[in-house]
Amino acid sequence: MRHEKIKIQIQGSAYYGWLYTYLWDNSRELYDGRKRPIVLLCPGGGYEMTSDREAEAMALKFMTMGCHAAVLRYSVAPARYPEALLQLAEAVRLVRKKAREWYIMEDAVVVQGSSAGGHLAACLGVFWKKDFLLERLACGSEEIRPNRLILSYPVISAGEYIHEGSFRNLLGEDWEQRKDFFSLEEQISKDTPPSFLWHTASDASVPAENSLLFLSGLRRYKIPVEFHLYEAGAHGMGTAGPLSMDAHGGGVQKECENWMELACNWLHRQWEF
Repeated sequence: MRHEKIKIQIQGSAYYGWLYTYLWDNSRELYDGRKRPIVLLCPGGGYEMTSDREAEAMALKFMTMGCHAAVLRYSVAPARYPEALLQLAEAVRLVRKKAREWYIMEDAVVVQGSSAGGHLAACLGVFWKKDFLLERLACGSEEIRPNRLILSYPVISAGEYIHEGSFRNLLGEDWEQRKDFFSLEEQISKDTPPSFLWHTASDASVPAENSLLFLSGLRRYKIPVEFHLYEAGAHGMGTAGPLSMDAHGGGVQKECENWMELACNWLHRQWEF
C-alpha cells in the first residue's frame, strides 16, 4: 500500500489541509498495470472538525473492495468558505495529475462526503464548472471535475431542514444573508455528476429531507442516482459497523452496515475494475 500524507495549500491562503492516501501498489505478480477508481473521502464534523469515524476506516474498507482511497482533512472554522472547497478541488486535481503514477482511472475520481463533508463533496459536484472556482485555482474544469459523488447523510439544504451549525461554521457571522447560495438542491444542473446517496429516517441531526431534496433535483435533470433510506440509525455512523464505533460503543447500526457494499456495487456498474 502506498500511504502518504500530502499538504494541500492554495496559493495566497494561510490555511491548508492534508490528504492521506491509501493506494494499491502495483504488483507485477498479481495485477501488473491494473488501474482502479479512487474514492476521495471528506469526513463530516459540521465544518468544525473532521471526524475520525468517517475517515481511515472507510478508506480501508473501500480498499478491500478494490478501490484506491484518500482522506482529505480540510480546513474548518475559523477558516471560512471557500477554503475547504478550494482544497477539495485541488486534491481532485492532484489525484488526476498523479493518475498514471498511482494507477488511477482518470475518469473514475469519486468524491465521497459524510454530513458536512457531504455538503463539501456536493459543493464540488455542483460548482466544478463555475468561473469563480476555476479562476481562483487557475485550472480547467475537467481537472477538478468529480466523476461521481457518494453522499452519506449529507447536509444539503439551507431551508426548512437546515443544519444551522454547519452553515454558521462555513460562512461566519453573515451566514444568514449568504446561506441560500449554499442550499445545494437549488444549484444542481445538468453538469452535476451521477450520485449515490444514503440516509436514515431517524437521523435527528441532519433530517433525511436533505438527501431527498438532492435526489429530487438530480431526477429533475435526469441525472442517474441511487438512493437508500434506512429506517433506523443515528447521525454520523461512518461505516455503521464496528470499525466506526465510538469510545462509548455507539455508532454501530447493523441494518445500515451494507451501505458500503451497495456503494461499491454501484461503482462496479460504472466501471470495470
